[in-house]
Amino acid sequence: MAAAASSLGRSGALEITRRLAAICGPPFSRLGGAADEVAGRRARWVAVPGGPHAAAEVLRLAAAHDLTVVPRGAGTKIDWGAAPVQVDIMLDTGRLAGIGHEPVGAPVAEVGAGTPLRAVQATLERTGQRLALDAPSPGATLGGVLAAGEAGPLRHRHGSPCDQLLGVRYLGADGELVSAGGGAPGLDLARLLCGSQGALGVLVSASLRVQPAPASRLWVSRPVWTPLEVHDLVRMILAARLDPAAVELDLPAGTPRPRTPYPPGHPSATARERHPSMSGRPGAPSRAGSLVVLLEGGPADATERAERLVGLLHGEATVAHSAPTWWRRYPFAPGDTALRLEVPISDLHAAVYALRDAAGAPVPVRGSAGLGVVHAALPGALAPDRVASILAAVRGVLMAREGRCVVVSAPAPVRRAVDLWGEIAGLAQLRAAKEHLDPDHRLAPGRLPGGL
Repeated sequence: MAAAASSLGRSGALEITRRLAAICGPPFSRLGGAADEVAGRRARWVAVPGGPHAAAEVLRLAAAHDLTVVPRGAGTKIDWGAAPVQVDIMLDTGRLAGIGHEPVGAPVAEVGAGTPLRAVQATLERTGQRLALDAPSPGATLGGVLAAGEAGPLRHRHGSPCDQLLGVRYLGADGELVSAGGGAPGLDLARLLCGSQGALGVLVSASLRVQPAPASRLWVSRPVWTPLEVHDLVRMILAARLDPAAVELDLPAGTPRPRTPYPPGHPSATARERHPSMSGRPGAPSRAGSLVVLLEGGPADATERAERLVGLLHGEATVAHSAPTWWRRYPFAPGDTALRLEVPISDLHAAVYALRDAAGAPVPVRGSAGLGVVHAALPGALAPDRVASILAAVRGVLMAREGRCVVVSAPAPVRRAVDLWGEIAGLAQLRAAKEHLDPDHRLAPGRLPGGL
């Protein structure tokens, strides 16, 4: 494919430029620039088709000239995962937007892939409804959320966006428009596109469940100090059967020491220092983290459950009508090496301790403690071989616990030097799906595990 693209010559490149302008309209096609990179690979052309049929024409043009195509939504996660081998045409889905006209109160909404998720929620809110999706990326489109397999705190109760799919429309590598859904085999195919980074098909629209917006939302927060303490609290919260919508954890690296109402040497202060939650590993974070439980429902019901939870968590718990500032935010910043850890909740504390031990210091950890899915951040200045050794140590611990650690994003030197994915149990099935749906490896080649 690289040879085909580079052999177009000036006249061939001009013809591609002209054809894209004819398909999308002159304002909606252009040569790629510095802002049109995918994990460091710059696109040669950018096309913004005005609808599914125009998008299909772009894909057919790419097939005729053996060019690669990488879809892009809002670009909020464009640097996640592996860099594609090549980006000839970046297919921007911004005009594949809109919400299907469903009757008011209908339990299903069909949403264009390029529609910003917050626009969908704002539209549904006017009729007292919502999608139970709260992906952290600001400005993310629905297609981008699905393609990246992104989920927020509400996955605890409602599942991931992929779990809520009822059907999709997507374009195959040859430009054929396909509808998938309406039954188990169809849904299996639809959900195969989730997390595929656009490497199996170009999402056009998705149908998802709609639900009434909750009348009341309460956040019950308790300070925590160590992963072991989190483990005990989460187990107690889940056993209480309070039907939480989310159970989220924020463990910062921290600096200041915890404040105590007791003077040094006081028996209560000594007892706190000796509590099992304050032990376990050297270098525990010196600033308190938070374990926060979201309760949704009717005002009286949510309040009653919040009071029960405060009683379980004792006097340190507080109740708020708004989320903490870190809610729905990742612990990493641009330039960091961002990790996602997935492990059975009974082993989450072991995974966090393993990461701390390997890194030699506490690292910020945040995510769904009630599901055992959290994100962590390593400083971007760490040398690639140091990151590789941390990953090897953490993955060694997680392997015995049926967990995994994935590099979500990283600086280019780290991305080139480390195994982003680790062991992939379903790699053979993924390879078979790629060969079936994109046999010429034209869609986002190299974005999937195994270089697919």
